[in-house]
Amino acid sequence: MEPITAYHVVTDRPMKVGQHIIFDASHHSGVYDRVMALADTAADVYAYPEKYELPLEHHLDVALRELAMEEVRQARYPEYPSRMACLYVSRELEESRRWGEFFAQIGRPTYAIVELKITGRVFVGNACNCFDGTPDKAHNLAKADHYWQNLPNEDDEYIWEMLADGDIEVVRVVEEINANLAK
Repeated sequence: MEPITAYHVVTDRPMKVGQHIIFDASHHSGVYDRVMALADTAADVYAYPEKYELPLEHHLDVALRELAMEEVRQARYPEYPSRMACLYVSRELEESRRWGEFFAQIGRPTYAIVELKITGRVFVGNACNCFDGTPDKAHNLAKADHYWQNLPNEDDEYIWEMLADGDIEVVRVVEEINANLAK
């Protein structure tokens, strides 16, 4: 597998040059932990939708979405990285800068932009094709399939996100952002 270069906005905790991050079937991301914590509740939503008030709580609708995304990926697109075992990166530095500005504006701790060497699988998708999960599993699965196929959306909007797994090495810090960091 030929290594590729990508960029990542470092949020939540700092990264350092030379650091290796591994994502595979045994190494998951924080998304996995948050989604799996709500997996039983998501199953209950599908079984008893009348018990749940709409709109659903944010983390629950994300869990419904990500569980549908993973079910469709495993069944139809196993060659792509899992959204729950990947690092979200950008192909271009300018895309990373826009994500960095967005994260800083919404108050997320944002440290830096780093250059990465990725030896693994990648998938470039349109983040605008992400969706709010609903109590309708068939609807969620159809939306997930739409995402993995990279089909156009109703608004013809695009915000590219690249999912990367495998061995990911931090090559260099491109620029410091240092926004919203705890003192």
